[in-house]
Amino acid sequence: MPTNFTVVPVEDTPNPEYDGEIMQEEDKEETYTAAGPNSGEETPKETSSLISTDHDDSIYGKNMALYEDEIDSTPMVSSLLNKLANYTNITQGAVEHEEAESEDGIQRVTVNGPQMGTFIGVFLPCMQNILGVILFLRLTWIVGTAGILEALAIVFMCCSCTMLTAISMSAIATNGVVPAGGSYYMISRALGPEFGGAVGLCVYLGTTFAGSMYILGTMEIFLTYIMPNAAVFKAETGEPTGMQNDMRIYGTICLVIMTLVVFVGVKYVNKMALVFLSCVMLSIVAIYAGVIQSAIKPPNSQHRVCLLGNRTLQNSRFDKCDKTELINNVTTPTQLWKLFCIGGIENATCDDYFTHNNLTEIQAVRGLLSGVISDNMWGHYGQYKDIVEQEGQSSERASDNNKPGQNYVLNDVTTFFTLLVGIYFPSVTGIMAGSNRSGDLRDPQRSIPTGTIMAIATTSVIYLSCVVLFGACIEGVVLRDKYGESVKGTLAVATLAWPSSWVIVIGSFFSCCGAGLQSLTGAPRILQAIARDGIMPFLQVFGHSKSNGEPTWALLLTAAICEIGILIGSLDHVAPILSMFFLMCYLFVNLACAVQTLLRTPNWRPRFKFYHWSLSFLGMSLSLSLMFVSSWYYALVVILFSGCIYKYIEYRGAEKEWGDGIRGLSLNAAQYALIKLEEAPPHTKNWRPQLLVLLKLDSDLGVKHPRLLSFTSQLKAGKGLTIVCSVLEGTYMAREADAKLSEKNIKAAMAKEKTKGFCHVVVSSNQRDGFSHLIQSAGLGGMKHNSVLMAWPGNWKQAESSLSWKNFIDTVRETTAAHQALLVAKNIDTFPTYQDRLAEGTIDVWWIVHDGGLLMLLPFLLRQHKVWRRCKMRIFTVAQMDDNSIQMKKDLQMFLYHLRLDAKVEVVEMHAGDISAFTYEKTLVMEQRSQMLKQMQLSKTEREREIQSISDESRNSIRRKPCGEKPTQSNKFQVPTIILDEEAQLIHDRNTKSHATLNDKVTPTSDRVHMTWTKEKLIGERNRHREAHMTVRDIFNMKPDQTNVRRMHTAVKLNEVVVKKSKGAQLVLLNMPGPPKNKGGDENYMEFLEVLTEGLERVLLVRGSSREVITIYS
Repeated sequence: MPTNFTVVPVEDTPNPEYDGEIMQEEDKEETYTAAGPNSGEETPKETSSLISTDHDDSIYGKNMALYEDEIDSTPMVSSLLNKLANYTNITQGAVEHEEAESEDGIQRVTVNGPQMGTFIGVFLPCMQNILGVILFLRLTWIVGTAGILEALAIVFMCCSCTMLTAISMSAIATNGVVPAGGSYYMISRALGPEFGGAVGLCVYLGTTFAGSMYILGTMEIFLTYIMPNAAVFKAETGEPTGMQNDMRIYGTICLVIMTLVVFVGVKYVNKMALVFLSCVMLSIVAIYAGVIQSAIKPPNSQHRVCLLGNRTLQNSRFDKCDKTELINNVTTPTQLWKLFCIGGIENATCDDYFTHNNLTEIQAVRGLLSGVISDNMWGHYGQYKDIVEQEGQSSERASDNNKPGQNYVLNDVTTFFTLLVGIYFPSVTGIMAGSNRSGDLRDPQRSIPTGTIMAIATTSVIYLSCVVLFGACIEGVVLRDKYGESVKGTLAVATLAWPSSWVIVIGSFFSCCGAGLQSLTGAPRILQAIARDGIMPFLQVFGHSKSNGEPTWALLLTAAICEIGILIGSLDHVAPILSMFFLMCYLFVNLACAVQTLLRTPNWRPRFKFYHWSLSFLGMSLSLSLMFVSSWYYALVVILFSGCIYKYIEYRGAEKEWGDGIRGLSLNAAQYALIKLEEAPPHTKNWRPQLLVLLKLDSDLGVKHPRLLSFTSQLKAGKGLTIVCSVLEGTYMAREADAKLSEKNIKAAMAKEKTKGFCHVVVSSNQRDGFSHLIQSAGLGGMKHNSVLMAWPGNWKQAESSLSWKNFIDTVRETTAAHQALLVAKNIDTFPTYQDRLAEGTIDVWWIVHDGGLLMLLPFLLRQHKVWRRCKMRIFTVAQMDDNSIQMKKDLQMFLYHLRLDAKVEVVEMHAGDISAFTYEKTLVMEQRSQMLKQMQLSKTEREREIQSISDESRNSIRRKPCGEKPTQSNKFQVPTIILDEEAQLIHDRNTKSHATLNDKVTPTSDRVHMTWTKEKLIGERNRHREAHMTVRDIFNMKPDQTNVRRMHTAVKLNEVVVKKSKGAQLVLLNMPGPPKNKGGDENYMEFLEVLTEGLERVLLVRGSSREVITIYS
């Protein structure tokens, strides 16, 4: 690279047209055509060889040329702010970003951004959804049944749950921009795709069943209080079957009409929303006006209740609450008499209870100051078909001759506290209405918290005050009369209204209609948002929409599920179902806020400051408690449903990374666990192999031995730590892409072989250093590997380079130095895959030396996997001449019994025999080959030819010797006790001379060098120089080292025994002998292992870590 350079200024080429154009741009802004600023005959922009012209100079001027090389990946701040300023939310249907076709092409339709504020966009929708069907149809019945105190407790618990949830939701909503999607978006981005999908479906189903509840409420008002004569099915009094069938028929018709309205366009629903909300507010005002009127002036006699004894009568069949009446001075029976008696007054046969009890008529609305509040303070629960009775009223018991339910007001359901909680809770589930409109809000971060909390506070005051006012003004029997049968079929709350009860009836009817339309509008959009996220493939079809943005398929599915709720036919049965779904949603909203707050993630910076993790946990606990209080079996079903969705998304592998809090929670838990693990080493009882798998890659960067991964999964069964690693030679800067590709290929192979673990690819100058670094540094904290698994270098003899077997031996030495176990799989390509099932066979363990009991533990772990489950375990051990083999077998059987291992034991006796000629020949050929490879730098073909000639000549020399002749022992080299300075100086001079030939300049040294030589150094130098001057003839005449002969003898004899006993075994586990301390015998060590395992199909060489890994203690 040159050390200096010259800067040549580049002058602009004079161009009058271009200069004039620039002046015009400076004077005024020009509107560019669709073809661009350089269309037509305009002069194109000047190009420069120094400054890139890919970007507009008005944005990236020459004064920012220092950063222009990275401008694509790191845009200028001005460009970023411009994009943020032009950001717009994807709206929920009222404002759609659509494309319109034109003749020239596709053009964007210019639409105005969302303009809804807090009051219109959040407060009013929440009010409309919270104040609805339960307030008008069931709150009076809840107050009369549970009493004022318990009703206040129900309302307070439910409102507290929603208020705490709103606080948590406000914190989440103000922690960044909230696009369209509302509560689903907030939960999924806070807790991840698994929780997001499960809770999103709960919100969707809850909203859908809410539509069913509102439609059933609409039909109940219509059939009971507006047009009772429209009923198709007639049933006996007290039997709800006929009414339920009518509600199913009319509810289905109403659902079809509402679906068509929503299908035509959401804009019509939004236009009618204010009308429906006005009806709600007008009805509430009428209630308060009626309360004030009852306190100012005495109640009128418009609504009166007729009691027979203390029993409440249905007054729809008679006009007067009398047994007889005087007409033209003649006593005649009334219509009520005819209901209980047969015949005239003189010869009548009447009901005993009717005969012995008198009729009493009381006011339905007694007034605010009447003192009825004391009678309604406590609960009046009853069984199914019990008669609604007035407490404190005198009554004489008598037998009923007719059916009890024919003329009395009866309970249509067995009542208890938890049932009332489940029925009431849907009245407070509209708090998500504002967040679901986040795409239509001008400023969601400000509007959602303010509007939602204001709406909850307002409605809570309304509900609490209504509980007290209903109990203080209305008679108890009227409150407990669910369908108003005691007041001529009038809605109970309507008896209190002013100026007319029809204000409440009509207002509640339109209120339920509006709430139903809102549910059918919001639910399909929630489903569409889930489908477009792609976390559940089977929902993708519901992500499509028609040209005006309406989710058609999602709307059809919503209508179908809504029809299921309508077919249930009872508002009281549908209410607990949707309560479960919404409570599950609220639980996870609180959980999301609590997790984010406790983790203190850097991105958790909500603008809403009035939150705390303890409030979120309280809301979460309250939500869970209300679920089981309302209906424990529904709660279990919803939890099971959410769990199935969670596992499905997890199983399908949701490839969404939203920076959710669950990942942060996992990170914190992992950090805590790692710190705890590092405090002390694991106990022997907790020891299991934590594997570091060393893989080799082929030329295409694919996994060379995928069966090694399969064997890993069989050994681990998904338990413990597995780190799969490989090494690429080179530098990371040059092979970054190869490293990523290798990691991708390894992960694909791990997935294919069902191996669970981590993957890591290291780029190093050579493989030996790379594997060394991995053995030293893989893992984190206390979660480190304690065992290394690798494949045997099968072609180490045929390889052109000796690096393969040298790296292998170095790896063996380093694992020993690191006190880690080593597992070497030989013939790994013949090992079974995870799909195989070994029907019969044995796993043979050859326990020769004890190095921690790993040989015992590995077969047990393998047999836990379905591949090896049917294999039996056999343990062989070797007895020497002075060992008692019978006692050894008994002791080993007892040892296995205490270890709780089921295995067959066999003791093999090896007698000390003479070293055979074959062993001698093996050793000689091995050493001659080793020397030849050290001396001769030959090509692969020449090396093999030379080794073959040495082998042939050696065999001929062996044949010429007598069979019984023992090989002579070589004289051992005796190191002299006195080191000659001349010999040491001669060695030093030779070394100096050899080094001097490699350098151009040699530093002058003195003639004599004073050195201190150790015995080991002198012996090593002598051997090195002797080997350097050894000729081929000397190699032919060499004699094998006796140590190598003995080791070869052991390998041959042991191999004969192992092959004899374990030839047909599915797997053979052997103690792996350690490498020699002197590196000069490394190649001989490889030959020993080859001889030891020769003739065996699958072998696992095991070298323990010298620590106990299995114990007999509990």
